[in-house]
Amino acid sequence: MTIDKSWTTIRRRGSSNEFWNGLQHFLQMAKPFVNDRGFIKCPCRRCLNNASHQFEDLENHIFRNGFMFGYNQWIHHGEPATANAGTTVVGPSGGIHERDEMFDVLDDIISEDAVGGPSSNDQYDDFFAALRSELYPGISSFSSLNFLVKLMHLKVLNKWTNKSFDELLKLLKLAFPKIDLVESHYEAKKLMTKMGLGYSSIHVCKNDCALFWKENSLKDTCPVCSESRWKLQSGKRSGKNVPHKVLRYFPVGPRLKRLFTTSKTAKRMRWHSTRKSKDNDVMRHPVDGKSWQEFDKRHPQFAGDVRNVRLGLAADGFNPFGNMSLSYSMWPVVLTTYNLPPWICMKAEYLMLSLLIPGPQSPGKDMDVFLRPLIDELKELWVHGLDTRDAASENGVFRMRAALLWTVNGFPARSSLSGWSGQGYRACPTCNEDTPSMRVIGKTAFFGHRRFLPTNHHWRSNLQFDGRTERKRPPRRFSTTDILEQLCRVKTGIPGKHPNYGGVKRKRGDDELNWRKKSIFYELPYWATIELKHNLDVMHIEKNVCDSLLGTLLADPYKSKDTDNARRDLAKLGIRHELHLFKDGNKLMKPAADYTFSEANRQKFCRFIRSVKFPDGFASNLSKNVAQNDSRLLWLKSHDCHVIMQRLLVVGCRSLVNKNIWSTIVELCTFFKQLCASTVNVSDMVKAQKQLVLILCKLERIFPPAFFDIMIHIVLHLPEEAILGGPVHMRWMYPFERYLKRLKDYVRNAAKPEGSIAEGYVVDEALTFCSRYFDDVETRFNRPDRNDDGMHPTRQLSVFESQCKPLGKQSYVELDNNDRDKAEFYILNNSPELEPYLNEHKQELHVRLREGCLNINEVHRTEFAGWFFEKIYAMHRMQAPEVTTELLSLSSKTNMVVSSYPACIVNGVRFVTHDRDVRLRTQNSGVSVPGMGQEMFYGQLQQILEFSYLNGFSVVLFRCKWFNDIDLLQHNSSSNFTLFVDLGNLQEINLLRRDQDVIPIVQPVTNASRPVTDDSSFLNDADEMELSDEEDKSVEEYADEETDAENDIDTEEDDDDRSYHASDSD
Repeated sequence: MTIDKSWTTIRRRGSSNEFWNGLQHFLQMAKPFVNDRGFIKCPCRRCLNNASHQFEDLENHIFRNGFMFGYNQWIHHGEPATANAGTTVVGPSGGIHERDEMFDVLDDIISEDAVGGPSSNDQYDDFFAALRSELYPGISSFSSLNFLVKLMHLKVLNKWTNKSFDELLKLLKLAFPKIDLVESHYEAKKLMTKMGLGYSSIHVCKNDCALFWKENSLKDTCPVCSESRWKLQSGKRSGKNVPHKVLRYFPVGPRLKRLFTTSKTAKRMRWHSTRKSKDNDVMRHPVDGKSWQEFDKRHPQFAGDVRNVRLGLAADGFNPFGNMSLSYSMWPVVLTTYNLPPWICMKAEYLMLSLLIPGPQSPGKDMDVFLRPLIDELKELWVHGLDTRDAASENGVFRMRAALLWTVNGFPARSSLSGWSGQGYRACPTCNEDTPSMRVIGKTAFFGHRRFLPTNHHWRSNLQFDGRTERKRPPRRFSTTDILEQLCRVKTGIPGKHPNYGGVKRKRGDDELNWRKKSIFYELPYWATIELKHNLDVMHIEKNVCDSLLGTLLADPYKSKDTDNARRDLAKLGIRHELHLFKDGNKLMKPAADYTFSEANRQKFCRFIRSVKFPDGFASNLSKNVAQNDSRLLWLKSHDCHVIMQRLLVVGCRSLVNKNIWSTIVELCTFFKQLCASTVNVSDMVKAQKQLVLILCKLERIFPPAFFDIMIHIVLHLPEEAILGGPVHMRWMYPFERYLKRLKDYVRNAAKPEGSIAEGYVVDEALTFCSRYFDDVETRFNRPDRNDDGMHPTRQLSVFESQCKPLGKQSYVELDNNDRDKAEFYILNNSPELEPYLNEHKQELHVRLREGCLNINEVHRTEFAGWFFEKIYAMHRMQAPEVTTELLSLSSKTNMVVSSYPACIVNGVRFVTHDRDVRLRTQNSGVSVPGMGQEMFYGQLQQILEFSYLNGFSVVLFRCKWFNDIDLLQHNSSSNFTLFVDLGNLQEINLLRRDQDVIPIVQPVTNASRPVTDDSSFLNDADEMELSDEEDKSVEEYADEETDAENDIDTEEDDDDRSYHASDSD
C-alpha cells in the first residue's frame, strides 16, 4: 500500500486542505504507537524525531513548524521499515548529508523552551537553515552549521584573534568558492549568541547609589543623589544617550535549566545524593559537611527532591588590563553548582558568571546595590522555582528550586558581602565582640590566644607571654539568633559614594559592633538559619601566614614583622629583655633574635629553595623567586606559598633555628597540609581545633605581638569551618582566581572591557555547550591530559601490557649476556600467567638436586628461561591448545639490542632518566616499588628500555639505582652511610625467596589500580654515593625524630612518585 506523502512538502500550510487532511491521516496512523506515558517522537522541523511530546501536542508542533525533510519512511509512526529505511536530512536544493551532532545540540536547546507546551519561537530558524545546508556541494559529512561551530570552537580553544579568524574565512572562500560559510567573525558571533543564554544590561548611577531597573528603569536621574543617568558633554547630553555605568546581569535560572536539559550533565546533577560519603567521619564533598546536613533538616521539602540546586557564590576584583599601571577594579560575581561531583564542579566549564560589576572603582560597601538582580532571582528560585525538563529522568518535567549555601571570598571582599568590617579591634567575624586584640605601636595585634585554653591551664598564669596572667574566659560561640539580634541594632545607611549622601562617613555606635550594614543576603528566606554563611578563604590565609613567617625568618626589610616598633612593644610589655633595643654610644642597637636566620643561614635557606626540584606540573620554578644575593624570596604567588608551607619550610629551616621554633613551625605546616587534603576527617579537625590553640600560644612565646595580624588569628577558626563546609578545595579561591584569567582573555577592546567580557562569555558559553556533543574534534571535555599515554592494546599475557608512551629520541643499547639473562628472568618471573611453569621447574630442581641445597633458587634463576623455551616449543610442536602466539613469543629470547628512551609517560605520570633530569628544573627520575611486606623501595631511574619479542610484542622496563633505606631505618649512626648501593652484592641479605627477590629491572606500573610487582631490581653495579658529613648528620637527626608531624614531611630525597600523588590533594 502506497502512502501519499506529498502533503509534507506544502509550504502554505494554513490555507491548504491537502496538508490538513494529510496531517490527520498521519496522526491516525501514529496514535497506536504512543508509549505508555503518552509520548511519541515528533517529526516536525524543529524536533526532527529527537524529542518526544504528548500525542495531543503533535498536531500543533507539525502544523506550526512543518514536517521534517528527509523522513521518507515513517518507521516511528506506523509504517513498516524497509531495507532502505532511515532518517536523513534533505536540504532545499536536494543535497543529502548525514546526521551530525548539531541535531542533539538543538534538541536539548529547544527542549528548554518546550516545557509547558509547544514552542512558537522562531529564533532557531537560522540554525535549521544552516543545518539543512551543505557545507560544499557533494560534501555530506558536514553541514554548514556543524563546520562553523567547530571552527569557532577551535578559535576559542586556541585563542585565535578575531582578525586571524576573518583571514581564515577569506582564505576558505578563496580556495573553495562554493563553500557555504559566513563572511566574518562578526556574523559567526551573532549566530552563536543566539545559541547562548544572553545577558541583561542594567544602567547604574555614577555614584553607585541605585540601579535604573524595575521601578527606576524609566528615570533619567538617580533617585538617591539626583545625578544624571547619562554622560554629558560640555554640560549637555550628547546626541546618543550613553550611561555612566552598565551592570551586566546573566540570569541564573536558564543556565541551571540547561544543566538538566542537557543529556551530558543531567545525571551528574544527582551526584551529591547518590555518591556522598557513607562514613560520618569522612568528608569529600560539601554534602558531607554539617552545614549542608543542618540545612536539609531545616528545609525538608527542599531536600526532598535531590535535583534542587545548591549554589556557592564568589566575588573578587581584578584589573582587566593585565599588568598595566592603570588602576581599574572590575568585580565578577561567579556561581558554582555543588550538586556536581567534586572533580568537576570547580572547573571553569561549570562555573557561571552571574554579574559583571563595572569599574573603575570597586563597589565596596555598595556591593548590595549591584547584587539586587541576583538576589531577586534567587528568591524567585527558592519560592516558586522553574519548570525544567530532566533529561535523565522518566518523569520528564519537574519544578527546580535553588538555594545559596555560602560565599567564598578573600577577607576584604568578605567584609563587602557580609557587612562585618575586617578592621579594628573586633575584626574577627567568628569571635565577634570577644576578639582577642591589643594595641601595639602603629597597628592592632590579635594577641592573647591563652584565652582559648581551659581555665585551669598552667599557661594562663605564665607571665612570659605578655607580662600578665590571663583570666578571661574563652570567647562565646555566637548562634544565628545572636547574629540576627546584633543586626537589628544596625542603622540603615544611605547607599552610594556621593559626598553629600552615601559618601558621608558615619561613626558606628558601640551597640553596632563591627557591623556596617545588614547584608542583602538576609532577604533570602533561608539565609539567617545557615551556620556557615561566608567562608574564610584558605588560599589567601595560607599565603599571608607564609609571607609573615618567611619575611620574619629571613629578616626581609619589607615584610618582616620583627621591626623596631615590634621591639619597643616588648619593652612596653616588660617581657623578653634580651630582645629590647639598646644604645651603644650614639647608635641604637637591635639584638639578634633566635626566630630570625643569621646572614649565613639566610643564604643557606635561599640556596636550598633555589636547588629544589619538583615533579613536572607540581609547582612553579621557585629558583626564579630567590634574590640574586640569596637573601630573600621575591614575588611569591599564592600557590608558591602553598608549596613552601606544606613541602619546603619544615625541611629548609630545620637546622637553622632551635628545636622549639622548628617544631612549632612543623605543627603549623602539618595542619595546613591536613586541612588542604582532598578528603578530610571530622575527628582530625576536632583534634586540630585543640592543637591550634597550643600552636598559636607557642607562637606568642616566640614572635613579638606585632607578628599577629588578623590572618594569623583566623587560622584558629579554619578547622571549625572545615567541619561545617567539608573539604577546603571546594571552598577556596584558587578555581575562581583562575577563572578571572579566562575572563581577562576576553578583553579585545580596552576601551570597553566590560562589554568585551560579556560578549566573549556568551559566545564561549554557547560553544562550550556545543562542544559537549563533539567527539571528532578536541574540546575542553575530551582533550587528553598533558601526560596522557594513550590507549594500549589488551593482551592475554599481562607482561605484554607493560607499555608506555616514549618521549625523546630513540637510541639503541646492546646488552651483554648477563644483563639480558637477568632481564628475561625478571620478565618471566613477573608474569602471573607463568606461575604453574615456575612451580613445575622448581619441583624438578628439588628432585634433581639433593635436598636442602642452598643453590636451588640460583639454579632456578639461571636455568628457567632455557627450560621454559624447550617446554613451550615442545608443546607447540604437539599443537597444544594452551600455547598461544603470545606465550610462544614470550618463551623466545629477546634481541641483544634494545631500544632506549630518555623519557616516557606511564599512567599519566612522566618519567625522565637521571641523565636528562639533571639538565631540567623539574625532577621526574624518582621511582618507588612496594615489596611484599610493609617496606618501600625508593630509587632513581637510569634507563628506559624496550625489549622486543617475536610477532611485534614488547615489554618496557626501568633500570634503576636504589636508595638504601634499610640502613636509614636500622642504623642511627653510620659515618659511611651509602645513598645508592648495588644490593646484588650484599651477600649477607637473604634474597633467595621469590617474594624478596632482588632483580635487575623494575617494570613500570601498567594499571593505576595495580601496584608494581613485589620484586625490587638492580641491573648493574651502581656507583656508591657517599653523603658528606653535613648530609650524614641531617639524615641521622631526621631518623631519630619521633614526632608524628615529621613523619608527614617529604624530604628532598623522596621519590617523585610519592610527591606526584600528594599533589592531588593540593
